[in-house]
Amino acid sequence: MTAVLGPNRYGKAETRVVRVTRDGEVHRLKDCNVGVALSGDMRDVHLTGDNAAVLPTDSQKNTVYAFAKKHGITQIEEFAALLARHFVGSQPAIHHARVSVEEYGWERRGPHSFARSSGEVRTCVVHHDRDGTTTVVSGLEGLVLLNTTGSEFHGFARDEYTTLPPAADRVLATAVTARWRHTAPPDGRTSPDTLGNYDFGESHEEVRRCLIEAFVGTHSLSLQQTLYAMGARVVETRPEVCEIRLSLPNKHHFLVDLSPFGLDNDNEVYYAADRPYGLIEGTVLDDAAPDAGPAWD
Repeated sequence: MTAVLGPNRYGKAETRVVRVTRDGEVHRLKDCNVGVALSGDMRDVHLTGDNAAVLPTDSQKNTVYAFAKKHGITQIEEFAALLARHFVGSQPAIHHARVSVEEYGWERRGPHSFARSSGEVRTCVVHHDRDGTTTVVSGLEGLVLLNTTGSEFHGFARDEYTTLPPAADRVLATAVTARWRHTAPPDGRTSPDTLGNYDFGESHEEVRRCLIEAFVGTHSLSLQQTLYAMGARVVETRPEVCEIRLSLPNKHHFLVDLSPFGLDNDNEVYYAADRPYGLIEGTVLDDAAPDAGPAWD
């Protein structure tokens, strides 16, 4: 049996960078967590320990800080693309760069004062190849949604271990993780300059709005049905999105038995359980969506 080197990559994970833009007395804030992963001609470093092709991960970290100063951070997708193209373009041994960014929200409370917003996080992953192809996947995590009615669950399969009663009216709650793939122009089929003219901020807000509206407006017979309604609303409404992947934990709310206290509980008092929970995941895409390649990696 002979060992051979398989796919590999290396990089700097979780570089936390906070960029303050000072426009007189009014300041703007970007708070991000950046991950870099590089791959290419890395055979020698693995097999012989020759580091000639290795750009130190410390240099990658410093590049994130330097680019935050030189270019600023407007849309995280643009910042990730700048970094990915830099690493591939400046290092002959690097053939592919993957840059991920998480952005943490801050709400303005004054010209230069901010309060941390909810636990929702904006995300992106950008891949760039030596052939010039760039793929962009945007996303969000921690979008917590809840309907106090308009949700049912019944008619499900049963076996000898089933104890769950059917529900004709229940609380439906979830914390949405969503990732969506962009069509042109950010798919690398146009010039790099076009990427900067693409309004990722507007796209993010509109996709988020579609997700919320579909959740609110769907009378749910299952969380799977709600997932599809949310994804379909995005793909059918936003022409820049060709595919969306959703992960929806079912944040169970159980009615509390108040009968020992002589009290009725007509869908008013619940116990919110944190675990275990159902986890519903699925993909909705345009039937003409181009091949994803490494976009979701």
